Amino acid sequence: MKIYTRHGDKGKTQIIGASMIPKSDSRVEAYGTVDELNSWVGYTASILTSKTQEMRAELEEIQQILFDIGRDLATISTDKKHEYVFTDDLSAKQTKWLEDLIDKYVAAAPKIDRFILPGGSPEASAFHVARTITRRAERRIVALQEQDSINANTMVFINRLSDYFFAAARYANVKNGQDDILYRNGNPVFK
Repeated sequence: MKIYTRHGDKGKTQIIGASMIPKSDSRVEAYGTVDELNSWVGYTASILTSKTQEMRAELEEIQQILFDIGRDLATISTDKKHEYVFTDDLSAKQTKWLEDLIDKYVAAAPKIDRFILPGGSPEASAFHVARTITRRAERRIVALQEQDSINANTMVFINRLSDYFFAAARYANVKNGQDDILYRNGNPVFK
């Protein structure tokens, strides 16, 4: 199997159900950022220690879901041959699963009333990077959504995913005995 097509040599790529489009297209930006996030999640899973190993399976599941989201983002809405894989039913289950994990991790971490600095343990730091990549992916998806209709389920899951990474970072710090660092100039904002 050859992995090169030479299409990219001219700054173009082929998306599902369509002809070639420029690599600068907002659709490519959206699914490309999701791909970047997926790679970072894989890296994060690779640095888990015995204290945070319990999170590995959920990170692998998130990677599977991100592949589905990337596929859907690479599919134009008028394509009748390829259906979205991230269906309403599947999305609702996976979003609920994320929300349950978020609730678990928030309950395990000390209460905070102000912003924290991203960091702490290596795993927490990696989760914070994942959170910021997720936010960028969300902005790219919104930009695409302004130009073309997309699978709306992706927005819900991606929005919740950034919350998951925040909660997971705090949980990783708890598991490692590392305190979060409060932003020194912050006033209480969370009640």
